[in-house]
Amino acid sequence: MIHTGRCLLGVTTMLALAACASAPLHYYTLIAPAGESVNGGEPASQAGSSPPFELLPVGIPAQVDQPQLVVREGGQSVALLNGERWIAPLGDEVRGALSADLARELHSQDVSGLPGSDKPLLRIKLDLRRFDSQPGSYALIEGTWSVRQLHGAHTGMLACTSRVSVAVGPGYAALVEGHQRAIGQLAAQIASVARSLGSGQTVVCPAG
Repeated sequence: MIHTGRCLLGVTTMLALAACASAPLHYYTLIAPAGESVNGGEPASQAGSSPPFELLPVGIPAQVDQPQLVVREGGQSVALLNGERWIAPLGDEVRGALSADLARELHSQDVSGLPGSDKPLLRIKLDLRRFDSQPGSYALIEGTWSVRQLHGAHTGMLACTSRVSVAVGPGYAALVEGHQRAIGQLAAQIASVARSLGSGQTVVCPAG
């Protein structure tokens, strides 16, 4: 005797599994293409070059420190998007994007991991408290950061807090591009403090 119901259930299950297995994965990076400005469309400062900088590892909130994109779905709900993933750990992605943006803003280079010296050096640290993503609405980063000028004629340190929110269009690519722009704006704020420290000026945290 043929159990038609069980057979149909088995076929349905097999089709569902096949669909899941064939679902494509999409990978994203926060590092913008070389030569592309993400600082809200504004050009980098034309001021002279700054000392090289050392960007320490970036702290990331545990809630979003996942291979998948984590997005808000209104209220207190969030979703872990298994088909939408970062190409590298999120902390590395943020650090890589910030390093590239700082190098562009400061006309300098990231010397993290290279042997130390007694030449002027900027040491930069960022700890994110929020990395919020709402497709079709906004990309938001918030955290504390510090810049320390080591060696040279002028030394000093300043710690600040920044919150950057960028409106984004629909789609996950637009969401990631929004985070790229938010990191670019944060890099501009950090660079303004770094330049002031390097020139011996009185420094204050950027507004906002």
